[in-house]
Amino acid sequence: MGAAFRYLGVAGAIGSVVAVTASASLAQGLRTYSTRGTRPLVTALADPALFSSSQREAAFTRSRAAGATYVRITADWRAVGPATRPVGFDPMDPTSPGYSWAGLDSVVEAARAAGLTPMLNLSGTPPWAYARRPQAVNAGQPRASDLGAFAKALATHYGGLTAGVPAVNLYEVWNEPNLSLDLDPASGTVYRGMVNAVADAVHEVDPKNLVIVGELDPFGHPKSKKQKWYSVSPLVFMRSLLCLSKGPHPHPTCHDRVHFDVWSHHPYTFGGAFGKAQNPDNVSLGDLPRMRALLRTGIRLHHVVSSHPVRFWVTEFGWDTNPPRRGAASLSLASRWTAESMYQAWRSGISLFTWFDLEDQSGAGPYKSGLYFHAPSLSSARAKPVLKAFRFPFVAYRHRSSVGVWGRDATSDKERVRIQRRHGKSGSWRTVAYVVANSNGIYRATLRLRASKKDWLRAVAPGSGKSLAFSLKVPHAPHIGAWGGVPPPAR
Repeated sequence: MGAAFRYLGVAGAIGSVVAVTASASLAQGLRTYSTRGTRPLVTALADPALFSSSQREAAFTRSRAAGATYVRITADWRAVGPATRPVGFDPMDPTSPGYSWAGLDSVVEAARAAGLTPMLNLSGTPPWAYARRPQAVNAGQPRASDLGAFAKALATHYGGLTAGVPAVNLYEVWNEPNLSLDLDPASGTVYRGMVNAVADAVHEVDPKNLVIVGELDPFGHPKSKKQKWYSVSPLVFMRSLLCLSKGPHPHPTCHDRVHFDVWSHHPYTFGGAFGKAQNPDNVSLGDLPRMRALLRTGIRLHHVVSSHPVRFWVTEFGWDTNPPRRGAASLSLASRWTAESMYQAWRSGISLFTWFDLEDQSGAGPYKSGLYFHAPSLSSARAKPVLKAFRFPFVAYRHRSSVGVWGRDATSDKERVRIQRRHGKSGSWRTVAYVVANSNGIYRATLRLRASKKDWLRAVAPGSGKSLAFSLKVPHAPHIGAWGGVPPPAR
């Protein structure tokens, strides 16, 4: 399917789902559109190396300035727990000798001080807690009972009852468990046992705690003689976890239930924000509605147990940029794709969107998806235009006699957003309409506006400034992915 057709489909989607009301004419006779209530789109950042470094305070400050309200923090079991299990060690008691919380505490405290909500990602296995030990590059498998005990200690430590320790109520179970580099065997059945052990422990400490699961790699990769690691396609893994069959009308394949509150995914994509995976069991941005449908089926059949409405999140995503990475999307294209990715995620049911990374990683390898270029010190790092697109996303798509617009103001609250148009790349900007964002900061409307492919639109709002200019001409969408025109790298 061509890029232009995909974009026309998006424009139609905006026009068809938007219900707006127009107020009386205001200044200059311009129309004001009001946006009804919608799901929110809050944003988060993940940068494991930077967030655990000596620059973490500055990193969290910049994350908050980028509009993020959440951060994804690694809770490394190997670092917090003992390397050798001591005699008399009680793994469910956070005060038991052998636990060392100081390092993780300092990271969580710095995040809280910057006004950010931490999501703690449980990962890593101490040598004494394996059910299956690592082999070559593959990670092995933790004993679910030991993982649950650690989760109990973790949730108790951050339960808000320990003096000087900040409270945390978001707990993620592993990173990309369908990837053998993180979990081997990469099995939905194995992962279900881990999830239920963590959920039982975390909810016992506080029923209001939320357990986040999934975190899946978007692509399946078979094991080969040359490639010792492998990954299971996300929908195959998800069907196994949820005990659902394949097909348009999934039916139960077992009676086991899984306990969680949030389903998350890492929908890396080739070919732009609306790209779909070639394998029907893989899940890129354009495939999120299929993943959401499978999740809804699991909930409807009572295979998912939660005392909260189950949410759908993206907990890792990004686009490498050129510069600095050759073969990646240009800065202008990556910026457009960033805003479009957030729109595509939101319209697919996502309510939290996490960007990876804050700053480009050093060296010649991948992971040049930062909001800032890499620098010796974060204080001297130069912002990319992607930063503005992430903080104040705005998209616009042309119809025959109207233009559909969508965005989220940087303050995530009810603001009057000015929509401006420029004819050509160097013309002057003129206000053509106003759109009032709802209480979640989401604004959307189908503007009664005749426009051409030569026009550019942008949004201006109090507390947000000016969005990036968005061309109504659909650019060529090369078949490059988050890391350029190469297969996804193993991490």
